[in-house]
Amino acid sequence: MEFPSPLVPATLVRRYKRFLADCLLTDGREVTAHCANPGSMMGLAEPGSKIWLEPNDDPKKKLKFGWRLVEHADGHFTGVDTSVPNRALKAALEARVVPGLGDYHTVRSEVKYGEKSRIDFLLEGEGLTYVEVKSVTLSRQPGLAEFPDSVTARGTKHLGELAKMVGEGHRAVMLYLVQRTDCDRFDLARDIDPAYGQAFDAARAAGVEVIVLGTRISPSGVDVAAPLASLV
Repeated sequence: MEFPSPLVPATLVRRYKRFLADCLLTDGREVTAHCANPGSMMGLAEPGSKIWLEPNDDPKKKLKFGWRLVEHADGHFTGVDTSVPNRALKAALEARVVPGLGDYHTVRSEVKYGEKSRIDFLLEGEGLTYVEVKSVTLSRQPGLAEFPDSVTARGTKHLGELAKMVGEGHRAVMLYLVQRTDCDRFDLARDIDPAYGQAFDAARAAGVEVIVLGTRISPSGVDVAAPLASLV
């Protein structure tokens, strides 16, 4: 998935009100960018961080920049836009290149199910498969990606609804897309949200499958990569 507009480098001044970030462009201008990430962004919002912004000229948008990437000192990247995983994954699903999810002729997005919820992807083939996607950006140990980075009642609810789909005779998959290029393993951050960890265990016991995928990230775009080792 390529970014619609070429990204521009900047330095983070501060992130605030969850969805706003003041940034310093290389030409000295300070701008406010939209931060499409409701999580804590633990370890990713330090003032002085090198980041990448996507400019836009849409007259309907008040903010003319969107924060897309953090560039780390070692040349690795983290994608901070939580809308990117679904866009990148949809392209991969339609191309039938996602391991374990390649045998479906129809890919539908944001389909209503459960109790006032929408499943990220409903795959149709010989049967129905419900796929919930979570963007993973937290890393507190070298090489280890973790989810969640804050308490997520919504994520806990999704696990329960996936389990219900299995109970109704369907296949259900919890897919974690790791938006970091510096991680090769995945685990749950049970200390951050114990309730999510318990719901995850219950969902697994009910038959919900787990897939963990990496990503290839650059200022040009984000693509789905190979599966990562899962410790859960």
